[in-house]
Amino acid sequence: MKIVKLSESVAVSEQIVATDVAQIAAAGYKVVVNNRPDDEVADQPTSDELAAAAHAVGISYYHLPITADSFPGPDSALMASLLDNTNEPVLAFCRSGTRSANLWVATRQASVIESARNHARTLGYDLAMSITQVD
Repeated sequence: MKIVKLSESVAVSEQIVATDVAQIAAAGYKVVVNNRPDDEVADQPTSDELAAAAHAVGISYYHLPITADSFPGPDSALMASLLDNTNEPVLAFCRSGTRSANLWVATRQASVIESARNHARTLGYDLAMSITQVD
């Protein structure tokens, strides 16, 4: 599992597995957000498995799946709220971290969206999905 920090309280990752969750909690993350639809590929863990692992170590878990076609998804306001809560560090993940990074950029306020986009690009993320800001 490769965790990439986007800010002091937000990081993204590629697909995690249940055994990663204790390490995520130990790293200080209080919230895990799964941006990947269940059954996107045959061998990925289910959201229920990951939720159970998160609850077992005392961290919150949200399943807010999106695809490139459904971006930013019906839960973008909740996603923004989670990402804005600096008191509860968030690890968001998808297959590669790209969708989650795009959501972080798209949910930033207009005054900082361009700097967020530039920062995420320097970390290697393709930000084609986050061209427009989510209000």
